[in-house]
Amino acid sequence: MSHPTRAELVQDVAKLVLEELARHGVSIVPGRPRRVPVGVTARHVHLTAEHMEVLFGPGRQLTKYKDISQPGQFAANEQVMLIGPAGTIDRVRILGPYRKQTQVELSPSDARKLGIDAPIRSSGDLEGTPGISIVGPRGSLRLNQGCIIADRHIHMTPADAAAFGVADGQAVRVRIQGSRSGIMDQVKIRVRDDFALDMHIDTDDANAFGIRHGDQVELVLEEERPEP
Repeated sequence: MSHPTRAELVQDVAKLVLEELARHGVSIVPGRPRRVPVGVTARHVHLTAEHMEVLFGPGRQLTKYKDISQPGQFAANEQVMLIGPAGTIDRVRILGPYRKQTQVELSPSDARKLGIDAPIRSSGDLEGTPGISIVGPRGSLRLNQGCIIADRHIHMTPADAAAFGVADGQAVRVRIQGSRSGIMDQVKIRVRDDFALDMHIDTDDANAFGIRHGDQVELVLEEERPEP
């Protein structure tokens, strides 16, 4: 029985990578842009199970409104009010499943309306962030920390990262086409086996670049960056 040559092995691996990308709606063709779908993320809250009961009553559980782009995550029917030093925002949707820490993700415009100096952070990086009051139908709570403006980021599987030539934690640029075309900088790569390929930006970034949910952008590698 003959063994496959090195060239045949490389071809087989490349085929598996392309098949994995195709499952996420991405096609890589030599000489053509490598594109990533965009998810525009509005303000939302992640709750602990304990805080869910404080806001909605003992025994209450999140109920699914719809699935979102990342496997196992969903937008819930339940909504809350946010109260900051300068204002309030009502009907803010909760995303499930439950988290280890309650977290509020805002756009810069939301933060200004609430009067909160929220920093740009990765999800879960809450140390030293400002707090906020959250009001539900059965109770309220005051967070000592937990308000952030989520950084721009792209979710990828390891196979996606290998095909795009990027690594977990790397900051890249993306190119946006259209009437408000431009380059968006400081986009973090996040790699995990259970991720689906998707770039997440907030509503302020989406409006600034004229991006709609489901649009695609082109990832720009370091060697492809335009001269300043």
